[in-house]
Amino acid sequence: MFKKIIILFKLARKIALSDALKIISKIQKPPTIISFFFSIFSFSFKKENKFQNLSDEEKLCTSIQNMGTTFIKLGQFLATRPDIIGENLSNQLEKLQDKLPPFPLEKSKFIIKKNLGENLYNSIINISEPIAAASIAQVHKAQINEQGTIKDVAIKILRPDIKKIFNEEIDALLMLAYLVESLIKKTKRLKLVEVVFLLKEITNHEMDLRFEAAAANEYSENTKNDSGFHVPKIYWNYTSEEVLTLDWIDGISIRETEELKNRKINTKNIASDLIQHFLRHAVRDGFFHADMHQGNLFINNSGQIVPIDFGIMGRLDKLNKKYLAEILYGFIKRDYKKVAEVHMIAGLVPQNVNVAELSQALRSIGEPIFGQSVKDISGARLLKQLFDITEKFNMQTQPQLLLLQKTMVVVEGVARKLNSDTNIWETSKPVLEQWLKETKDPIINFTETIKDSTEILKRLPELPKIMDKANQALTFMASGQIPQNSNSYSALNEKKLEMKSFRNQSIVGLLLLVFLGFIVF
Repeated sequence: MFKKIIILFKLARKIALSDALKIISKIQKPPTIISFFFSIFSFSFKKENKFQNLSDEEKLCTSIQNMGTTFIKLGQFLATRPDIIGENLSNQLEKLQDKLPPFPLEKSKFIIKKNLGENLYNSIINISEPIAAASIAQVHKAQINEQGTIKDVAIKILRPDIKKIFNEEIDALLMLAYLVESLIKKTKRLKLVEVVFLLKEITNHEMDLRFEAAAANEYSENTKNDSGFHVPKIYWNYTSEEVLTLDWIDGISIRETEELKNRKINTKNIASDLIQHFLRHAVRDGFFHADMHQGNLFINNSGQIVPIDFGIMGRLDKLNKKYLAEILYGFIKRDYKKVAEVHMIAGLVPQNVNVAELSQALRSIGEPIFGQSVKDISGARLLKQLFDITEKFNMQTQPQLLLLQKTMVVVEGVARKLNSDTNIWETSKPVLEQWLKETKDPIINFTETIKDSTEILKRLPELPKIMDKANQALTFMASGQIPQNSNSYSALNEKKLEMKSFRNQSIVGLLLLVFLGFIVF
């Protein structure tokens, strides 16, 4: 436990010395207690010179890069929102997406041989130097012999020891989340501990490349008939826990807008298509790419949108798909009462909330931005309004929807870079209308009923257990909590007990550690 505190102290120290508070204050004034702790951690007996000639934005970017995977992923998200953090900071944080220092080619070859075996390793031709290096893995170009045909492939390789490093960092952040919830009672409804714990589980899945390969394969099956969208093929024989091999994509990064225009590719259409594809995957399939930043999107030679990096994928169940479509479509139709009612039915707000008051609050968000282009909508102001409303109506954070919420914001940010005049509402409307129409189609509903009934008949002997699990699932959906019958729930409770015990015994120790830290660091 003390190791977690030391790691957390080091991370806080790096943030403080990077003048992060100065950058954050440009966005929103932080609480006094946060400012106080930052001023303590930034104290030093000797002056740091390494940031002397850097701008505030460059200082923050450099520090995030030094702090590791968890913070780099946060930086990737912020890079797509220049409307919130400013153009200069956004430009700096873009470097975090796929421009990190690589590890040596010889180390990559060692990992490939260890995972695939010597025979398969020897069948790989022309392994290049790293062509992209990100926070979790790096990519090499190579060739393989696929049934007599030489094919260009991309080989993704996990960074050495990344699992150990990440889990140490995330455990330290779990402690921070627990302390924040203990000290600032208003943050309890945000379920910070649960959110960080879920981030840990999601990212650990991302660091097993077999799961990523399976996700890419499922995503490809779902979208194979989507015009203008293509998912690369996975080569399973050349894939393992630490190595992933897939088709090489000849194309242009979606961030290179000038090059896209030079090649006569219509960036306005790409911006609209991107939003529509994302919504279609979310409401139609309930399975969507949840890391759609600019570094993970390409336009191939056929003009198709090609996503890469399938480590973070999101899922929605049947009910949440319907709630999502109804809420978004309600905003488009400006039917705020309907949106408020869906919030009630979905359990996103307590049942004692006044529908008329919630409807009025939602109208205060929807009306000012209705019909405007992306460039005219202040993301910072919109987020502040949403936060104020969630606090007023005691909305609970929904961990199962966090990836969706985050990805919607990221996709909007990418669309903004391609075409600042993109109208989110007009672009979304046809996708949502089509899906809602299909869900109310009597033939489709009959087919779904038959399918569901067949499954129920097969499992009739298990019905009592299923009903118990269904009740728990509905409770989870309404409260945003981890299911109580899951291994994750048990592991989370163990973490909470561990942190509570440590907190009660170590306040004096923490003060001593901070004091010693000023001497050591």
